[in-house]
Amino acid sequence: MNINFSLLVPEYVLVGVAFAVLAADLLLPRQHRFHLSWLAAGGLVVSAVVVLVQRWDTAEHLYGGLFIADRFGLFFFVFLTVLTAVIVLISHDYVRQHIRQPGEFYALMVFAAVGMVGMAQAGELLTAYVALELLSFSLYVLVAFRREDAHGNEAGVKYIVLGAFSSALLLYGISMVWGATGTTYYAGISEHLALNAGNLDSTLILGLALIFAGLGFKVAAAPFHMWAPDTYQGAPTPVTAFLAVASKAAAFALILRLFTQGLLPALAEWQVLVAVLAVATMVIGNLVAIVQTNIKRMLAYSSVGQVGFLLLGVAALGHVEGGVVIPVTLASDAVMLHLVGYAFANLAAFATVIVVYNHIGTDELSGYSGLAKRSPHLSLVMAVALFSLAGLPFFVGFITKFYLFTAAAESGLLWLAGVAMAASVVSLYYYLMIVKRMFIDDVPESDITSALIGIPRLSWLLLSALLIGTVLLGVYPGPLADAVGAASSAIFSGA
Repeated sequence: MNINFSLLVPEYVLVGVAFAVLAADLLLPRQHRFHLSWLAAGGLVVSAVVVLVQRWDTAEHLYGGLFIADRFGLFFFVFLTVLTAVIVLISHDYVRQHIRQPGEFYALMVFAAVGMVGMAQAGELLTAYVALELLSFSLYVLVAFRREDAHGNEAGVKYIVLGAFSSALLLYGISMVWGATGTTYYAGISEHLALNAGNLDSTLILGLALIFAGLGFKVAAAPFHMWAPDTYQGAPTPVTAFLAVASKAAAFALILRLFTQGLLPALAEWQVLVAVLAVATMVIGNLVAIVQTNIKRMLAYSSVGQVGFLLLGVAALGHVEGGVVIPVTLASDAVMLHLVGYAFANLAAFATVIVVYNHIGTDELSGYSGLAKRSPHLSLVMAVALFSLAGLPFFVGFITKFYLFTAAAESGLLWLAGVAMAASVVSLYYYLMIVKRMFIDDVPESDITSALIGIPRLSWLLLSALLIGTVLLGVYPGPLADAVGAASSAIFSGA
């Protein structure tokens, strides 16, 4: 049993960064505390460099599989920490204007990153649960961080109540799986399922169903998505971006490892269930988004729809031939690619929302009328982000959805790919309505909303980088696809 705790050095660095931010917040004069974003973002990037140096060729298990250091974990460690660093920098001007305690705000984001990387590297259900709860408790506080904001307080209460309910479902499901299999390790669960294929105990089936429901709440899959719109709207916008992008990426990292290394032998029992959840999520998310008048609520339902596409990839992780489960590695590749592409496009959209909100003080869609005349750069970035989310060619969203649909076809789920294509067409409608507002509608007559929007230098650089990334990965995804393929092979081979 490997007890080499040096494997956890990158995680120690992350925790050290969080405490360093809190210490600096205590010691620095108030006027300098708003620059703590640079310390937090720099520390996150340093931890990514440390993990690349330490684990580039590492494939080790701690405590027999409690913690797994492999290429899959390496990929998500780098992806999630860099993603958090970008969100921290995006939030710099928002925090300076609207948040009174920047040190606690940034430290909680770093602690959330610790939970996220733990979810991606856990090889056992209780370890994954503890990591998930570290992320969740950080998010509970961040959502309600603006205590003077009634909407933020309401969002925080709804999120913590439903989050606690979903955690209870998840933990109860884990206990039932342990009772039926005698283990909470993914490898042990997989072995039990393989030995009892087609004759699963009812306790085990119920436990798995509760785990699916708990994870469904965490990723806002329909019908477990009811918390998302109000929480997204009431939370500080950088926290909304964190919820929509980073926490979902971490949750799907957990789901991919659990389903491939733990539940794949029972594919026949859960594939249809996940496919039905994918359909419900795509349909509800994209249809309800059409009628929204608030940009954050619209992006919330858009996010629900995107979860449906990701669940399509999970359902396509394998197919059964002659009673034998055949893994489909393309499906995990597609899910990971879509997470990266979705991150670029969605962060570009939320970065635009933050700049606009800082200028006009509202998140209503009416504030985006005539945006192209007030800020051509912001409107261009938002349009490209929306086109990518819709899956139009030449943007990264097209490539990632192509991979997803191809994986569904390879798994014999052509009908599911057809539903996803129809959902993409529906999503294009409400995305184009925002583009119409920005480029065709007249500028509002209000002195506040009609003024030219100045973009801070840091925000301009981040917006430009996200714009370039969204386009570049759409026309040249090769290096990213290679990295994703190497990470994906690790969870199927166990290397």
